[in-house]
Amino acid sequence: MQVFAKVVETGSFSAAAKLLELTPSAVSKLVSRIEERLGTLLLQRSTRQLVLTIEGRQFYDSCVRILGDIEEAEQGIATGKTAAHGTLRVNVSLPFGTHQILPLIAEFCGRHPAILLDLSLTDALVDLQRERVDVAIRMGTLADASFQARSLGKSRLAVVAAPAYLKTFGTPRHPDALFEHRCFNFNFRRTRDEWPFQLDGQTVHRQVGGGMLVNNGETMRLLTLQGLGISRLALFHVGKDLAEGSLVELLQEFNPGDLEDIHAIFRNQRYMPQRVRVFIDFLVEKLAHLK
Repeated sequence: MQVFAKVVETGSFSAAAKLLELTPSAVSKLVSRIEERLGTLLLQRSTRQLVLTIEGRQFYDSCVRILGDIEEAEQGIATGKTAAHGTLRVNVSLPFGTHQILPLIAEFCGRHPAILLDLSLTDALVDLQRERVDVAIRMGTLADASFQARSLGKSRLAVVAAPAYLKTFGTPRHPDALFEHRCFNFNFRRTRDEWPFQLDGQTVHRQVGGGMLVNNGETMRLLTLQGLGISRLALFHVGKDLAEGSLVELLQEFNPGDLEDIHAIFRNQRYMPQRVRVFIDFLVEKLAHLK
């Protein structure tokens, strides 16, 4: 199971063999032996790539769960601990991680010192199965039904700018005026690049002027604070800046009031590891202000 899981996660026999200190032929034979025993093809092989079959995906998911259970059981017996323990792999977006999760880490580690936290902050959408992520925090509509999810709250979005930008370029009074301003957007594929506004009782989307493209919300916030343009960001991200006056909310009367859902997602498995359960419960407790 460890060999098969590593082949799936690395995408090749040779890469898995290198990590496991085996030969590529030994890895290939082990996978073939599993397929013979199960009586089904798990991987479709070609000279360029390996592709999981439906049965292969099911078997991989089971392998990850079982190997995780074994790891947790062994660590518990070896250390003699019954409290939550083991490595907890967490993936979260850079803005939410920076402003909402990192300030909580010291308290969580104090409560659960036997948990080794493996925390990744990135706005890139990683493959949770391939990266063996235990918990990921996602914003917006959930697209992957193969994972379970627990709501952590919601956050309104707002159009914001720094006083320095408004002093230099003026304050837009209507959404249509944004086309003449420097507005930030993301450089990765999104549903749409226009911003939503409430006009004449209905939500419409308006094209905004080009300012700069960035790959994460925290970079966008920092550049906005420098007075380089206008952004549309979540209040969980810029709420403190607004309260301090470092940023100013614009076009409030046209805000459509749309809310961004925030979820903790985790693998759909019969027995949830204790380390996963206590972390999610902790987030629900500490992020109650987002409800």
